[in-house]
Amino acid sequence: MPKVRKIPQRMCVGCQEMKPKKEMIRVVKTPENSIEIDPTGKRAGRGAYVCPSLECLQKAIKARRLEKALHHSVSPEIIDVLKQGLVK
Repeated sequence: MPKVRKIPQRMCVGCQEMKPKKEMIRVVKTPENSIEIDPTGKRAGRGAYVCPSLECLQKAIKARRLEKALHHSVSPEIIDVLKQGLVK
């Protein structure tokens, strides 16, 4: 009997839906207090997950869920970088 591997699930801070971790984008607050996109999903620091859609990112920003999840304020410059990271 083959072993069934569990797919790690994460909740999007925008739409609040559980989705597979691999489909989502991790935003991380590093120990140096900078906020960046973590393409590997392995960087040290506090992470929050967002669906790869601009709509979810905007919901997360509007409801301040990204700030709450990261325990840090998110500046407009960082929001612009995140938007560019999503539009690739």
